[in-house]
Amino acid sequence: MATLFRRSFEAFVRYPVLGLAVGFALVLGAVMLSTHSFLAFFSIEGLVVVVGGVIAVAFMSFEADDVRKALDVIAAMVKQAPAAPQDNLHRDMTEIIAWASVVKEKGVRWLETSLAKSGIQDPFVKYGLNMVVSGYSPEDVRAMMETAADAAYERDSLPVDVLQSMTSHAPAFGMIGTLVGMVAMLGSLSENVTGIGSSLSVAFLSTLYGVVSARVVYMPAAAKLRQVASKRRFRNQLITEGMVMLVGNKSPMYVKDRLNSFLRPEWHDYADSFKTPAQPAARPMPAPARLKVVAA
Repeated sequence: MATLFRRSFEAFVRYPVLGLAVGFALVLGAVMLSTHSFLAFFSIEGLVVVVGGVIAVAFMSFEADDVRKALDVIAAMVKQAPAAPQDNLHRDMTEIIAWASVVKEKGVRWLETSLAKSGIQDPFVKYGLNMVVSGYSPEDVRAMMETAADAAYERDSLPVDVLQSMTSHAPAFGMIGTLVGMVAMLGSLSENVTGIGSSLSVAFLSTLYGVVSARVVYMPAAAKLRQVASKRRFRNQLITEGMVMLVGNKSPMYVKDRLNSFLRPEWHDYADSFKTPAQPAARPMPAPARLKVVAA
């Protein structure tokens, strides 16, 4: 039972679209149980007011590129299946240790020559290696790379701010749609009294759309994007520490031990002597039992 629950939980974590589908299924299930008319909970006017109003305010409040990135995150949650998790931190650590070996044995210029032949694709790693071969002090390299890491995190957080703004505006536009529907209903009250119930239900659908979209769509997308930005910032911190040690000409063993602190304990790369399983200690032989003589 525990294994089945864990597998189900991992499925929700790996596939956000599954969690989104289950959330909407619960809402739709409650709708179907409460009424026989499923179309009674559909209002094109309410959707236009809520979705259109939220997107319009987002474009008014933020730059167009940041809004597009936020909308792309929402589309990716529905369309794209997540890729298999990669151990990027351990890969970066291995590369930095290899570069430390080159710097320790042959110098920084040899590292510059070898990197020019192979090429580096990651912009942040390329920036750090440029600092290494430029002859700056470790303190200057740390300051410049921390500034670059903070700036990258701020840029990655802008779409998160857009989604959080959408989360706060969606219920408000739902209430606006409700007020518009009630005003329209009261304006025609003297002409058609029998349609009050249906008109009032349509008016309240805007509030429902606003709350559901905020809690099921915008807020999870913002949390997902914030998690991605935090992971990227943590990786940049590891790379920054590695570049500072390259400038300081630290030994590969020191670099390995220092970068191990960024990884999970089960991912630490120790020396070979710690990887061999410990042999069980020999159990002492039990002492022979002594016979006790009882006098007759």
